Amino acid sequence: MIPKHARILVVDDEPDVLFALKLLLKSEVREVVTEKNPELLLSLLRQQHFDVVLLDMNYRSGQATGNEGFYWLGRIREHDPTTAVILITAYGDVRTAVRALKAGATDFLLKPWHNDQLLQTLAAALQPKSSSKSGGTLKKVVGPAAATALLGESAAMQEVRAIIEKVAPTEANVLLLGENGTGKELVAKSLHEQSRRTARPYVAADVGALSEGLFESELFGHTKGAFTDAQASRVGRFEAATGGTLFLDEIGNIALPQQAKLLTALQNRQVVPLGSNTPVPVDIRLLSATNAPLHALVARGAFRQDLMYRLNTVEITLPPLRERDDDVQLLAQHFAQVYAARNRQPVPEFSTAALRKLQEHTWPGNVRELQHAVERAVILGAGPVLLPTDFSFRNPESAAAAPAATVAENPLPLLEVEKNTIQQAIERHQGNLTKAAKELGLTRTALYRRLDKHDI
Repeated sequence: MIPKHARILVVDDEPDVLFALKLLLKSEVREVVTEKNPELLLSLLRQQHFDVVLLDMNYRSGQATGNEGFYWLGRIREHDPTTAVILITAYGDVRTAVRALKAGATDFLLKPWHNDQLLQTLAAALQPKSSSKSGGTLKKVVGPAAATALLGESAAMQEVRAIIEKVAPTEANVLLLGENGTGKELVAKSLHEQSRRTARPYVAADVGALSEGLFESELFGHTKGAFTDAQASRVGRFEAATGGTLFLDEIGNIALPQQAKLLTALQNRQVVPLGSNTPVPVDIRLLSATNAPLHALVARGAFRQDLMYRLNTVEITLPPLRERDDDVQLLAQHFAQVYAARNRQPVPEFSTAALRKLQEHTWPGNVRELQHAVERAVILGAGPVLLPTDFSFRNPESAAAAPAATVAENPLPLLEVEKNTIQQAIERHQGNLTKAAKELGLTRTALYRRLDKHDI
């Protein structure tokens, strides 16, 4: 929660930004002062104390280096090192964010921001500063709060960011490969935000979750009366993304007939809504992702090679978290800050033993698993310092061994074992069939067939 007594100074050369921030914050804090000219910044700081300065990084037209922001950050730090400074820019990347944090910034935000995200960042910046603890605890490290910030300084993540930086401004289609939870959707959003299409729509669709009957309607649209429930015409995802970016997740799970329809739309750069004979031109930049071994599927004939060529002008493989040991601590501290702000709690620290436990875990669920583990620890932790006991992990090896032992001790027919396994997976994911299918290594269509076979 943002303290009501806080005073905020906003320095930005865009009147619209100043107006929007003042409108957003005036009901949250005691005072919001806005200033267009950074030359007057120090004068304002001498006149009164501000708890937080929201500081733009670029002021001269055509400049996107951020050097002006770093200069004024230094001047603020010289005047009062205790003032929290949040840098804001439309041209940021993670390297700039890391440089900003090293230079003394409290946090870093990208334009356009989400209001909830900005308020959470302010709340975290206004938390009482915690002194370093003895007894093996670590100081809090503040990471970028931007929703699409690709955190991590490991060699693998630096390589991913370098590719994104080169590819994003182009019109190349990009195929994102990697295990579940490695951040493929995050990369897709980053590619869009750093592209020339950033001001246009970003539209996402989980095509692996679409049944054969819904595939065309969802992607290409339909006219009124095209099928029984079509009570009104509807624009498909392709047309909705025109001028912008279309992200198709779980592309490896679609059947061959759907692959053919998708290929036709990409080749012709037009779609034909269900119930219509009139083609609709579309202008999209396509990003797609899968955790499936797409090249192996092509070799087996389960995925069209010509479609894969359309999808992967550039291919980016996201590394699993077990290959990013150096990033675990940074990510854990980032998530702790995010969830503490979201739940209006003080930001906890991590004991050395807790960090060691996180480093030693293999993270089969990757960054998503770490995120959930930290969220749970922040909510349920007993004190201001997170301990190893605040983190519990499901051991995949023991979990896999348990059913096998049960079968050995109490033999069951194979069909019953399969039925029980499917039911347990569905229960674990609270009825989410897409997630259950992923865990079982099945496509959603294959899972439907087994549900029907077992009368589940």
